[in-house]
Amino acid sequence: MRENLQTAGRLRPVDLARAHGLSTQAVRNYEAAGVLPAAERTSSGHRRYTPLHAAALRAFLALLPGHGHRTASAVLRAVGEGAAEEAYALIAESHVQLLEDRRTLRSVERALRDLGPEREPAPEAGGLFVGPLAHRLGVRPATLRTWERAGLVRPHRDPATGYRVYDEAAVRDARLTHQLRRGGHLLGQIAPLIDQVRSAGGVEPLDGVLRDWHARLAARGRAMLTGAAELEAYLRLRE
Repeated sequence: MRENLQTAGRLRPVDLARAHGLSTQAVRNYEAAGVLPAAERTSSGHRRYTPLHAAALRAFLALLPGHGHRTASAVLRAVGEGAAEEAYALIAESHVQLLEDRRTLRSVERALRDLGPEREPAPEAGGLFVGPLAHRLGVRPATLRTWERAGLVRPHRDPATGYRVYDEAAVRDARLTHQLRRGGHLLGQIAPLIDQVRSAGGVEPLDGVLRDWHARLAARGRAMLTGAAELEAYLRLRE
């Protein structure tokens, strides 16, 4: 009768691969990358894995959704090298990043609320020149020009004077940039949100974007919990 490799505690590459919907080449690649411990070899040179390898693969795949490929790979490599403290530090860094992303979302929501029409008078029909807009926001004109170079505001030029003129959309973008800068966000972090506001045609249609953002962060948080449980199981097997 053919040996049951699962029961015997010895697994072929195809056994690990089938259990997770992977190719056998993917399993070999994970071993080569240090995600899985080095496999035992039979006398004929064939790989033989064990329940420890299966636990390592489960931990890696569980860590992926919450931490991403780079961090998940680094965590498993650190564990395999006996550097558990390094693995814990990598996990902690991911949690810090998730917390920062949650704070960013809250800052964005506050900034968008502060853009309500009741908060600020609408710009004049012809728009605002750089000086009056800078005064309204409480920033220097040079700051507005910096935001313009970063693509965050897009004034047009007055044909008669050549001066910058900020229409309603440009004033909106300047106000949003100002709110987010006050929240400590870098210009490079603000740019994607400004692009979304422009694509949506204003801040009102962004409600769906914010709901999706909340859902993604919640899913990431839960995935981190799942990954932690599988990593703990793997660590216990290694003890």
